Amino acid sequence: MNNLKKYYINKIIPEFIKKFKYTNLNKVPKIIKIKINTNLGLNAQNKNILNNSITELGLIAGQYPNITRAKKSIATFKIKEKMILGLTVTLRNKKMFAFLEKLIHLVLPKIREFKGLKLKSFDKMGNYNLGITEQLLFPEITYDQVDKLRGFNITIVTTSKNTAEGIFLLNKMGIIFKNN
Repeated sequence: MNNLKKYYINKIIPEFIKKFKYTNLNKVPKIIKIKINTNLGLNAQNKNILNNSITELGLIAGQYPNITRAKKSIATFKIKEKMILGLTVTLRNKKMFAFLEKLIHLVLPKIREFKGLKLKSFDKMGNYNLGITEQLLFPEITYDQVDKLRGFNITIVTTSKNTAEGIFLLNKMGIIFKNN
């Protein structure tokens, strides 16, 4: 079992029960999945860029990404229906906890002058959105492999009922937030 999952079961669940006074263990919020998305735009039409992006995102996430396509044509943006536009990965269970542990302990501390993540990125249901500006922050990617810096969006989906529960959950997991 993953270290972060053990920590969640042994430490975080009892703290949740104590603070929010849950009577049922199944009501305690947990992380369901982590979605990683990257938008390549018109660069996705270049096979080299697309293949490099698939390789990089696959290394970062630990599984092969799905290709996202345009749902309809938009002439002003030169987008045709079913044109490749980006990549997405959904992580659950072991891979999700492994990615979250890597994000907390290796990636976020690498960010220059990191003082914590913004609390404004929570939605009303306690889910969190985070933008990473470059893939070089991840230990799997070396500088020699990168042809262009690409950012991506990470969404942490929880079963929280409100923002306070989501903040408490992610804070206890080890994510540092700024006090705004």
